[in-house]
Amino acid sequence: MNERETTSPVNIAIVCNSMAGVGRAVLVSKKIVASLEHKKIAHTLYTDQWPDRFSGYSDVWIIGGDGTLNYFINKYPEIQLPLTVFRGGTGNDIHWLLYGNLSFEEQLESTLTISPKAIDAGRCNEKLFINNAGIGFEGAVAESLTGKKKLPGKTSFLITILQKIFSYRSKTYTVVADEWQGIEKQMMITISNGQRAGGGFHVAPEAAIDDGLLDIIMVKAISPWMRLRYLPVIERGKHLQLSFIRYFKTKKITIESDQLLQSHLDGEFFSANKMEIEVLPGKFLFRYKKNF
Repeated sequence: MNERETTSPVNIAIVCNSMAGVGRAVLVSKKIVASLEHKKIAHTLYTDQWPDRFSGYSDVWIIGGDGTLNYFINKYPEIQLPLTVFRGGTGNDIHWLLYGNLSFEEQLESTLTISPKAIDAGRCNEKLFINNAGIGFEGAVAESLTGKKKLPGKTSFLITILQKIFSYRSKTYTVVADEWQGIEKQMMITISNGQRAGGGFHVAPEAAIDDGLLDIIMVKAISPWMRLRYLPVIERGKHLQLSFIRYFKTKKITIESDQLLQSHLDGEFFSANKMEIEVLPGKFLFRYKKNF
């Protein structure tokens, strides 16, 4: 039976990344289990060992941050059950994208009553992402954070940005899309499905997760002092009209360089010689309020 066609009664699979959020995900999982037990809702909690399939379940709840969700969608790329992500990591931009500033209790109650909606995803080479992919400066930041314990929110991201902002050297990229193509030196190229990244930087303020398009933000090579000056502007999402920004929407884009591309997918470091990126409209179902 196709998982999207299942008629099973409410029976929730809960998958928790025990390493996420320096233990925060485990605490959230305990609260969820207690709430479901109180409501007499069938559920199973998986921590270190996740199942191969979710046959017999009506929903899957994921507890962790952006990295946990990225791992999940790449482990189960064809899953068609309704998904919900609960904030339990250090980076929770996708959670914000779907649930805004809802409290745990508000999200739990809405998740149990709201109908699922389809959202877009992105595919980079053979890997999936939901929120965004970043090439260049963002990739260098992600590489520096790999394997390190992260502080909540954007703290670790911001500290690493400030460390890299004076040392990072822009690279030349060949970019091909229907809307624009060329060879230019860029500080970074962001391919966004969601509006926010890095724990609170509104890099793509006009992006929508259900419009069938990816938002491309290209930042030309600028001096370290200009990077520092305009960092707060980018954080607030007020940068799209700046002279060194190129912005457009597309369904597909190819980026390559004569050097190995430093990049990330939903904050997880990724590198390749060439990146072919496309939107996958309506790829996953999530239970969330579109207008929270």
